[in-house]
Amino acid sequence: MAKEVLLTQSGYDDLVKELEYLKTEKRRELAEKIKVARGFGDLSENSEYDEAKNEQGLVEQRIMELEVTIKNAKIVDKSNMAKNVVGVGVHVVVENEAGVESAYDIVGSTEFDPLHGKISEDSPVGAALKGHKTGETVSVDLPTGKTIHLTIKKVTIHR
Repeated sequence: MAKEVLLTQSGYDDLVKELEYLKTEKRRELAEKIKVARGFGDLSENSEYDEAKNEQGLVEQRIMELEVTIKNAKIVDKSNMAKNVVGVGVHVVVENEAGVESAYDIVGSTEFDPLHGKISEDSPVGAALKGHKTGETVSVDLPTGKTIHLTIKKVTIHR
């Protein structure tokens, strides 16, 4: 049995949108690329054809991954979430020992995007914060071996 994938509604919507794009526009684009590359002659020495076929394989692999993820998705029900408790679907503001504040959106493992402040519930920081409330201080064991302490300043549920 496949593992359940926890997603926010926006993360689920993004995956469905990506899947639709890949199945329609991207497949058409690649079919045209392959058709053009075939016109360049001998396929055994045709790098454009090889490149297009490799890209097609990667796209088909991504389509299969998305279909499995969407099939096994469980969307976070925000109406049942406890207020001020960190979990998937919340925005959390934390303060480190130096008094520097950081803000994160806690998301499912397939949605993480640290450059945009989205951290996975399975990441070291996400896992350490999960289940804790506003005002609590948690210890986070980083992959570097260092331990940091974060105080939860604010937790809000995304609507």
